[in-house]
Amino acid sequence: MSETVKHAVIICHPAQDSFTRSVADTYAEAVRAHGQEVVLRDLYRIGFDPVLREEEREGQFGADVAAEWDLIGDAQFIVLAYPVWFGAPPAMMVGYIDRVFGAGRQLGLGGEAGPGSRLEGKRLVSLTSSGSMRAWLNERGVMMSLRSVYDRYLAEVFGFVETARYHLDGIGPDLPERDAQQHLHTVTQAAREVMSRQARKWEPPAI
Repeated sequence: MSETVKHAVIICHPAQDSFTRSVADTYAEAVRAHGQEVVLRDLYRIGFDPVLREEEREGQFGADVAAEWDLIGDAQFIVLAYPVWFGAPPAMMVGYIDRVFGAGRQLGLGGEAGPGSRLEGKRLVSLTSSGSMRAWLNERGVMMSLRSVYDRYLAEVFGFVETARYHLDGIGPDLPERDAQQHLHTVTQAAREVMSRQARKWEPPAI
């Protein structure tokens, strides 16, 4: 029997009915339509504590992080859905990376993934959005920074075999419904692309 393909979708936005949540739900719907499994982790809804403590920096992690790994540990795809605020992910998402991705890592460990990394061999997918337009973000180096730090660097540190980033721009409270649906169609296409590439290596899509 073939292994069930699982996607762990990590959502970070304070509003319950946010566009970010719609992006995550759309991705999940596309994945489930192809018979693959999804676990959704909405960080604000579950009350995730993003504060990294000193003992965690020494390699000891708490029960909440262990419980998180019980839920997402068997996923082949780790999908991060978040808005870009001030050129970076929200603090709670950064805290999730610190505490969950970094669980068990000790001070002094080199930059590359060590043996037995929990994320080694998995694929990282980022679904991001911004009110600013992509051209404006590109002029200021924001997209390049995200790709460098939150794609390539995380891949090296945690052992992801590949990364992909899909960015949706011009997202605001007055977003016309037609534009919103077009963006969500892009997310559906992204999910299909991710699934179609799971058996082979692919280059991250252009930003």
